[in-house]
Amino acid sequence: MHVVMFGDQHVETLGGAQVSMRLQRRFLERAGHTVTIVAPRVHGPRGRSIAVDASYLDIPSIPITPDREYSMSWPGRRTDRWVDAALASRPVVDVVHVQADFWGAFIGHRFAARHGLPVVHTMHNRVDVGIAATTPFPKTVLRVLNGWQSWALGPHGKRRDGWAYLRGLAARSDAVTAPSAHFARRLEQHGVAPRDAVPRVDVVWNGIDDGLLAAALAEAPAERAPGPPRFVWLGRMSPEKRLLPFLEALAASDVAADVEVIGGGGQLRAAERLVARLRPRASVVFAGRMPYARTLERIAAADAVVQTSIGFETQGMTIFEAASLGTPAVVSDPDLAAELGSGFWPVASGTTAALADALRAAASDISAGTPVAVDPTIRDRFRQSSRTAAMVAIYERVVAR
Repeated sequence: MHVVMFGDQHVETLGGAQVSMRLQRRFLERAGHTVTIVAPRVHGPRGRSIAVDASYLDIPSIPITPDREYSMSWPGRRTDRWVDAALASRPVVDVVHVQADFWGAFIGHRFAARHGLPVVHTMHNRVDVGIAATTPFPKTVLRVLNGWQSWALGPHGKRRDGWAYLRGLAARSDAVTAPSAHFARRLEQHGVAPRDAVPRVDVVWNGIDDGLLAAALAEAPAERAPGPPRFVWLGRMSPEKRLLPFLEALAASDVAADVEVIGGGGQLRAAERLVARLRPRASVVFAGRMPYARTLERIAAADAVVQTSIGFETQGMTIFEAASLGTPAVVSDPDLAAELGSGFWPVASGTTAALADALRAAASDISAGTPVAVDPTIRDRFRQSSRTAAMVAIYERVVAR
């Protein structure tokens, strides 16, 4: 098959959806399929560093962030003509896979409608929660987005909230997928479902590269090294990830532990100041951003990964990466806990005190040599090869129909 993917951002930029799309492309090609990825052209230093790749169609765009890494392409007739011309010399397209929420989604759905092609739409994000966390006037933004969708794709209903926005995209899709069961069921509860007689949202986890997983497992220590409990927190340092509440809970817990914070973002300085002010008993090291393979090594060497966001994640990759490597987690989000099934210390509520209690419980169990055991089946279910096989089955279903 020839699969054409549409994204909001170029897959060589930073972001979970971009990482997932790169991985999907690699494993689809290994399985004998052809993949073309359509996304906005990148500007600035990042754009100049991207190697020429025949599988990338970089739409003319304008930069939308100060560092010029992220871009936007306007979904209109000029872009339609550009995409049609760029794909005309490529193999006949079998299926369109939209993995975007905004302009990339509009461009992809417009392309599929013009050419009568089946659409699989992967919902990576909770639009309502994401916009509420990143914009000062979320209701206004959502009304504008719904109006923009109606302009780009046609009317899709009267309500103007985040669920109405996602319903409009799903109604134009032959299959809708989500990266977790809890997000899929929430989509269904709000009427976000494909347009035909299949009412359910398909669950296809974002996976981990089989080779990187094998390499990380090979490098993982056979036995736990002596020392205090080792916790890892990793992710983007922004309010919805709740790094600062974690550091407050760490100080309140009074556990003697080694804590490594991996990642970067706007709250780094605030986090460093908070640690200096609270002076937790635990040692805290801000390790910065790391290559993915190195991050996996740090997860494998840790006693537990600490997950702190609540209601924001549609999958929660870090706890699945940890479970695949045999590392348990402290989990704040009850939806993610239910998805994981076992192998974690639950946080009873969103309070600092509850997180401190969970950290104390984890540290006590680790020190006693009795940490919770992860689900051994996650490793095979999380491999990208199995996720690609599941997605190909969906492609074949919509193409046959």
